[in-house]
Amino acid sequence: MNFSVGDIVQMKKTHPCGGNTWEVLRTGIDFRIKCTTCGHMVMLPRTKFEKSVKKIVEKADEKNENKI
Repeated sequence: MNFSVGDIVQMKKTHPCGGNTWEVLRTGIDFRIKCTTCGHMVMLPRTKFEKSVKKIVEKADEKNENKI
C-alpha cells in the first residue's frame, strides 16, 4: 500500500478512547499518526504500521479535491 501525509487510515485494533481512525502525519522509516477522536499521537516503525492498517478510509488527495 502507498501512504501519504494526510491520509486517514483504519487500524485493526481500537484505541482506548474508542476510535480506530488515524491521520498520517509523517511517513518514512517511521510513521507518526494521530488519533482522529482524541488527538493522541504515536510513532510506529513502518513494518508494525503496515501490519496494523486495516484499510485507507480517505486519501489526502481526495480531501484536497473536496476543499476546492
